[in-house]
This record gives sequence, structure tokens and C-alpha cells, in this order.
Amino acid sequence: MNNSFLLEPADAKKISESEPVDSFLQTQYWAELKSNFGWKPFYFLLDGKSFIVLFRKLGMGFSIAYIPFAPSEKYQDSLEEISLCLKSHLPKSALFIRYDLPWKNNSAPTAIFKKAEDIQPATTVIIDLTKNKEDILSEMKSKTRYNIRLAEKKGVIVKSCAIELLDEWYDMYQETALRDKIVLHPLEYYKKVFELSQKKELGIDIRLYMAESEGENIAGIVTCFYNKKAVYLYGASRNVGREKMPAYALQWKAICDAIDKGCVEYDMFGIPPDDDPSHPMHGLYRFKTGFGGEIINRPGCYDFKLNKFKYKLYSVAESVRTYYFKKIKKR
Repeated sequence: MNNSFLLEPADAKKISESEPVDSFLQTQYWAELKSNFGWKPFYFLLDGKSFIVLFRKLGMGFSIAYIPFAPSEKYQDSLEEISLCLKSHLPKSALFIRYDLPWKNNSAPTAIFKKAEDIQPATTVIIDLTKNKEDILSEMKSKTRYNIRLAEKKGVIVKSCAIELLDEWYDMYQETALRDKIVLHPLEYYKKVFELSQKKELGIDIRLYMAESEGENIAGIVTCFYNKKAVYLYGASRNVGREKMPAYALQWKAICDAIDKGCVEYDMFGIPPDDDPSHPMHGLYRFKTGFGGEIINRPGCYDFKLNKFKYKLYSVAESVRTYYFKKIKKR
């Protein structure tokens, strides 16, 4: 096999010394986070850049390999060869390699790959931060600009907070989950998100922003800063005080901080695939696209089968689980 790339096993030290990658999901930080919750990271270098595969045992002889947001578009024609190279380095129990492709051209890989249930958001909005703040504001929808100013007029104050307020934020997040029918990780997961970001050598800056009104915190967001990119990860709000538009004030504060930090883009990290009023998350689409930016459609998840027979069994089980999960969410 004549590969046009160099893929080699590495250790955490080599990964930490490698060139910065495009996404925080391919960093040692993310690998360490996931290793605390049932995943085992396998480290590689792909042409000198970090390439992390997350491996998980599921029981009944099922194991999966998952690669979030890698490789980049330049490896589109080499994805099958990369998969075959990885196969020799991964445990034999792996049924498939699931790629969460970050390609901004939305091109699907070759037919040998099977479309799978998306894990990370395939469609998102990315705001160009190389412009000045006034220009960014002017490119927002008028309603968004109005709501940013309304929050200020209503006395909403946004502050960057320490991990000590995470319990209060998580209480808000549970309130949000109940209202919007979303599924959360346990509190311990979000604590680890912040604890690991304190390890400066990992190069990740995680910030908690809280919006306060009349002495009470009514909303909060978590944003990740890495390699001149900012990503909005999680958002929560109380049922009371939403009319004061704290969500708009929070996003604008995070965007401004990202500009001041030298970031070149702000990723809203997930919207519905189109402006469909019947979509259950249509409100999220309108909210996030209101800040301007470019809508990006990524291919999402695709599987490379390593064990075709067991993969078929797993696919049936995954389809049943997804069906019932969506049914529960609609209740």
C-alpha cells in the first residue's frame, strides 16, 4: 500500500509536543477528559499532527473506536487507507471505526463507509472574529442586536466565574434540560471539564460565564478557548428572568472576550440542519444564526466496518436505542 501520509503510534508526551490541531476534540485535554468516563485514548501522529482515537468496550464482545473531528479535508481521498493502517494498531474487538468528520465542504466519504448517527453537531454557525466588534454587531440580525441592548437596559450583568459556581450553574442546567428535553452528563463530568483545564500544559481555557439580574444568577454558559478558536459548549437558564434576554448578553460577552484573546472565530457548535419551523430545536436555530456568521454543514459520522457480521448486530441495537431515546424525548 503506497500511502500519501505518515501515520505512526505515539504517546501522550509526543502528542503534547506536536503541532496544534484544529479542534479541541483532538487534543490531549479531550483525551484525558474522556479517559475518566470509560474511554481509552490511542495516540497517533498523522503527518506530525496529533491524531487521537477513543476506544470503548460496550460489553457482549462489542467495542468501538471513535475519532472526533479528524482527519481534515486534505485526507478525504486517503480515509480508507488511514482506516486500514489504524486497524493494525487497535484492539481486535473493535467492530468499526467511527469518524466524526469536520470537513466544511460536506462531502461524504466513499461508499465503503456507512452513514452513522451523528455524535458532534454536523451543522453549526461560525462567526469571523477578525473584524472589529462594531462590524460584527452590524452583521447580526436586528432583533439580536436589540436583545443584547435590552439585556443591558434591564440591568443584566455578565461575569466570568470560577469553578465554585459550577454547582449553581448545573442546577440551572437541570432546569433547562427539563424544559427543553435534553440529556445531560452527571455533574462530575462538568467538574472534570474545568479541573483538567487548570493543567496549563494542555493549552485549554474553559470559562464559565454567569448572567446576573437583581443579585441573582439567571443564566450561564460554558465556552472553550483553544488555538485562536472559541467554542460555545453548554448553556443554561432559569425559567424566571428569560424575558431580560440574558442568553444574548452572555454570548456577546463571550464573543468580545474571544476577540480580546486574539481568537479568529467563534463556533456556536450546533444548530438544526435548516430553518424549519417544525423542527423541535427551531428556536435554537433562530437564536444562534441571529449572531451572524457562516453556516457550516459537515458530513457528520461515518463508520468503517472492521467486523461486518457483528457490526450488523450492533447497528440493529443502536437503531432500537436511538428510536426509543427519541420517543422518550418527545414525551
